[in-house]
Amino acid sequence: MSTMVDDPRLLQEQPGLAGFFTGLRRRVSQGELGVLPVVVGLLVICVIFQIANNNFLSARNLTNLVLQIAATGTIAVGVVLVLLLGEIDLSVGEVSGLCAAVMAVLNVNAGWPGPLAIAAGVLTGVGVGAVQGLWVTRFRVPSFVVTLAGLLAWQGLRLKVLGGTGTVNLTDATITDLANRFLPNWAGWLVGLLCVAAYLGNLAISRRRRMAAGLRTPSWGAFGGQIAIVVIAVLGAVAILNADRGVPLAVLFFLGFIVVFDLILRLTRFGRHTFAVGGNAEAARRAGISVDGIRLSVFILASALAACGGILAASRLLAVNQSSGGGDVLLNAIAAAVIGGTSLFGGRGSVWAALLGALVIGAISNGMDLLALASSVKFMITGGVLLLAVTIDAVSRRGREAAGRA
Repeated sequence: MSTMVDDPRLLQEQPGLAGFFTGLRRRVSQGELGVLPVVVGLLVICVIFQIANNNFLSARNLTNLVLQIAATGTIAVGVVLVLLLGEIDLSVGEVSGLCAAVMAVLNVNAGWPGPLAIAAGVLTGVGVGAVQGLWVTRFRVPSFVVTLAGLLAWQGLRLKVLGGTGTVNLTDATITDLANRFLPNWAGWLVGLLCVAAYLGNLAISRRRRMAAGLRTPSWGAFGGQIAIVVIAVLGAVAILNADRGVPLAVLFFLGFIVVFDLILRLTRFGRHTFAVGGNAEAARRAGISVDGIRLSVFILASALAACGGILAASRLLAVNQSSGGGDVLLNAIAAAVIGGTSLFGGRGSVWAALLGALVIGAISNGMDLLALASSVKFMITGGVLLLAVTIDAVSRRGREAAGRA
């Protein structure tokens, strides 16, 4: 006999605030926290640093903050793709430095035009990703070992490419404008409105599809609240950036990568296969999915995005040197992906995690720089935040498994 639970209309949340809090309690109990911990954590970080230094939320500092996270966030987009497979890439930092070095040497020493030098840098990343991906898929060597070896090898190759001087200063306008050009105010507002319109269209389509399939959908109150939050966040960000120098071009590149790969993961066969392989590689293979092909493609994309991130970093600093891509680049890229909500166990996550995680990591780093705290303190705090994010992921996974058994 049919029960009330069989009615798909009852799978929608209750209307109003009661439905919102009911849904929130259900998601928490089942380990479906989503981006809530990240958003709350980011708000807490902003409040703490603003109290400690009232320049933290100034337009000038927030513009510097988004410029600082653009390169790391771009690298983190590639890390998200790899983590979705349940794999790891420890070489992305050194790959970013190597590709930036190739671009700089070709442009400055060999006289290549800026666009060609940039393309060569990105293609270098593609080649590196192909080598590492083939090693993982053909020889069945764990990605941890392959990319750890790559971390050492690509660092040595970067030093070889840079030569004895060790530093190459960039002057080509095509390269330097990537991270040092700002949109006029009207263009910034136009970009913001287009982002809001695209989000509203995507949200409406998603809601209609879920309702047609009889799946649980948020109440209209929660739906309207979600829209209001996004509109305020986007237009508020544009207003703050316009109050300083305008919307940085580097941020548009970063957001462009996020939007493109989000669409790829959600709407294409490649995206569905990526989640399937990350969720259960053996089941994906039996379903006819080319598991090795997906893994190879993801490692190529991750290295190509690392190259793009390295080029953005070089553009912002106007130079490439022996430390490019080293230091805490790898740590911050992986931390951004994980803190943003991508599961280390594979099969769960979104490329938007790169944005949220990069904002958290960038805000912590920027705030501690304003307070002139020692690097040792910065590393300890960043490590603690990363451990907390992984713990939340593990607890959420247990909650989902318990809900599934129930």
